[in-house]
Parts: sequence; structure tokens; C-alpha cells
Amino acid sequence: MIAGSSEGRPRAGQTAIEVADWRLRVFDMYARVRELSANDVVEAHTFWREARDELFAGHPQTPLLPEDCAGFTGLPIAPYDPAWRFEVELDAPAEPARFDFETGTDGVVPFELIGRASIPRVGTLDVWRLQSYGGGLFLPIRDALAGLEGGTYGGGRYLLDTVKGAHLGEGAAPGSLVLDFNFAYNPSCAYDPAWACPLAPLGDRVTVPIPVGERYP
Repeated sequence: MIAGSSEGRPRAGQTAIEVADWRLRVFDMYARVRELSANDVVEAHTFWREARDELFAGHPQTPLLPEDCAGFTGLPIAPYDPAWRFEVELDAPAEPARFDFETGTDGVVPFELIGRASIPRVGTLDVWRLQSYGGGLFLPIRDALAGLEGGTYGGGRYLLDTVKGAHLGEGAAPGSLVLDFNFAYNPSCAYDPAWACPLAPLGDRVTVPIPVGERYP
């Protein structure tokens, strides 16, 4: 979300450059995560956590509100648990499906269902493709801890949002994806209501608790 220029606020051009820099840093972060994961996924997760803390603490486009930045000591991310890492192949959907998300700045953003992933202990998750400019895979998730005290964000978290860099790579089998719930993260609207974020549709809401990834204090 790009702010317009006004008294006491950054100019639109400056803000746009800062947003671009944020995106570049996120792409670089996930590229490093994929590289480290080939040898040590725990190290990759530690790097991811520390890199996100650094962005949130010091970048001018942090989604943290000013009053939250002052006492920020790190995002509430659970320790890594390898039991929550999966490599899955997508099953073709039985019939076409889509959902449209209306934003205040970018108009209506359309998503197309491209497949379903069956996850042990979790269930079936819908995987979406962004149909507007940039494309990319999108996979949100809302678990049984959503909205509970000390649980996860009520609107759900993101596993994949490849147009913005959040991508853990392909699995060993051709056409498979790495879905690692330890890397589930809160969308920006969890911290700043000025952001408009697509939340988990019905096909991405599960009735089991997923205790790993980013929590929501």
C-alpha cells in the first residue's frame, strides 16, 4: 500500500522506492532460505526468523505501527519442528473455482484454484494462482488456534505468496511443492489495519491446531 504525498508524510516516489526495496529484501531472504534448506532446514528457519526481525525493526516500510516499534524485540515465532515440513503434489480440482478480493488501492484481485494439497494431520488445502499482473502461487491457512489468546492471527497466515517472494521451492518429485508450516507468517494487516490482505477462504481453513510458525500475541 503506497501512501500519497501530504504534509508530514513521505512523498509517493520515496515510498514507492522503499516498498520496492522491501520486496527485493524479501526475495533475497527466501532465496537464501531455499539455499540453506538444502543442507540444514533448522539453520534456514533461524535465518528467516532473524531476517524478518531485522526488516520489521529497521525498515521504513515495516508493517509495525510506530507505537509497536518502540518495544519491538522480535516476532513471536515458534521453534522449528521438522514434523511440520511436507513435500506435496497437487491434485487437480474437481471443478473450476475462483475468488475475488477487493482492495482499496489495487481494485479487485482475482484468484484461480489450481489444485489441492493433502497434508497429513492437517487435511486438504486449496492452492491458488493470482490471475492479475505478476501471477504467482498463493496459499493462506487458518487453523484452530486462530483468534485465540496466544494463538495465531484470526484472519489466517500465509504459507506461499510467490509474487511477493514467499516461496520455499519445489520438492524432490516433479511438480511438487515444499509446504513447511514452520514458515507460516502473518500478513501485514495483522499489524497495521491500513493494509488490505486476502484472508484464508473456506478451502484453507482447518480444524486442527498448527502450533508452529509465526504466532499472534
